[in-house]
Formats: sequence, structure tokens, C-alpha cells
Amino acid sequence: MVNSTMSLELVEVSSPQINVAGAAFYFHPDTLARGKALGLDGFRFYFLGRGGVLGDVEATVIASAFGYFHQDVVGKIWDSAREKLAPRDAATEYLECAAALGRKSLAEIDGLDAFNEAAETVTSAVDVSSLALFAGVIGHPLPEDTAGRAYRNLVALRELRGSMHLLAIVASGLAPSVAHAIRRPNDVAAFGWGDGPEVVDSDRASLAKADRLTDELMVPMFDVLSADQAEALRFGAQRMFDVFEDANRFQNRTDR
Repeated sequence: MVNSTMSLELVEVSSPQINVAGAAFYFHPDTLARGKALGLDGFRFYFLGRGGVLGDVEATVIASAFGYFHQDVVGKIWDSAREKLAPRDAATEYLECAAALGRKSLAEIDGLDAFNEAAETVTSAVDVSSLALFAGVIGHPLPEDTAGRAYRNLVALRELRGSMHLLAIVASGLAPSVAHAIRRPNDVAAFGWGDGPEVVDSDRASLAKADRLTDELMVPMFDVLSADQAEALRFGAQRMFDVFEDANRFQNRTDR
């Protein structure tokens, strides 16, 4: 097994890559087209597809899991979307969009079987307590094909990190709305926060603390890997990042 120092290095290197690449399908043209066919615009398919792994729940549950959106925005989009499609069905459709993008974009990449083995070693060993979106995603069966499976595993790793980061933000004494304003100042209004909350230096320090805490919380999850598996995860994340970098204008290299 790798030691914790090696695991921390792997977390620090791969997490930004997983974040960017794992979000590439959210607003990809193919995903938007499938959402339109289901009667959902891009944002509603995003909310219902990503949140639908939690089932047909109240909007407050989705707001809790998403964290960074104003509850009024969540309620408006979630409730109007689930009038058109059952959330669990939307989640199945959304995750199939992820797998389809993997098949389309990753089929020529070497090393994905080893990446899948490593990623599934991590995800199967996680205690899912407090990690709602991650738990919902891994509850859906993985595709059998290598490329589709690899991208679905990448999505699961992204939700793992994102759920853990939201937990770390709250534990660091920082409101998610403030964390969002620091990290994405240009998207504050789009997420329902108007002109945004006031941000002071202590808030920035708290976000830095949350970032460090997230890395530390992720280390035990990567400690289960052998050295070869760690390298396979590192290599796979890098290759998929190379394919999907800048694919999603709504995402940047943060833990969302």
C-alpha cells in the first residue's frame, strides 16, 4: 500500500484534474440534447439528473447536498423539473450521458482498465456517511464497457471530493455562499445570491483551511491503493483531464 505522504501527493495532483474532467458532461452538447428530448433545459437536467440520485425528495434536501446554490433557486428549478420527469429516471439518463461521453471521447486512451480497478478500490472502501451525492452516484450500476465505466468512475470520484469539500467548508466555520463568492465571484448572481455576501480576509483564511482539510480527509481513502494502483489512478486522471480540459464553461478547478 502507499503511505499517507504519497496519498496526499496523489490527492493534491489528481483532485483538480478529476474536478474539471468529471464535470465535462454536465453541459456538453450531447447532454443538453438528451435533456431537451426529455423536456428539460440544461440547468433543469443538471439539477434533476445530478440530484435525482437522492430520489424524489424535497428541494431542501437537494439544497443541502448541492450547498452552493441559494435555496430559492434550488426550489424553483428542482420542483419545476420534477414535474416533467421522475428524479430517479433523470438520474439514470444523466449518468448514461456521462457514460456515453466516455465512450465517445476516451476509447483510444490506454490504461483505463487499470484506472477503473484503482478508482473502484477507492470508492468501494469509502464510508459514505455525510457524502450524499457520492453515495447516490455509486448506488447506480456501472457500465460494462471500459471507457464508459472509466468516465462514470471519474464522476464518482468528483462527487466524493465535492461532498467532502462541502463538509470541510461547514466544519471550517464558513458559509457555502461565502465560499462560493470567493471562488466564483462572477457566478454569484447566477447561483441566486444577488450581489453576494461580504467577504473578509478571515473568510479567505477559512476557505484555505477547508481546502487543506479536504485534502487531509481524502488521504485515508487513497491509502487503500497499492503503488501500482495509485500510479494508474494518477495516469488515468491526467489523460482524461487532457481530453476534457475547458470542456465546461460553468466549471473551474475547484471542489464543486
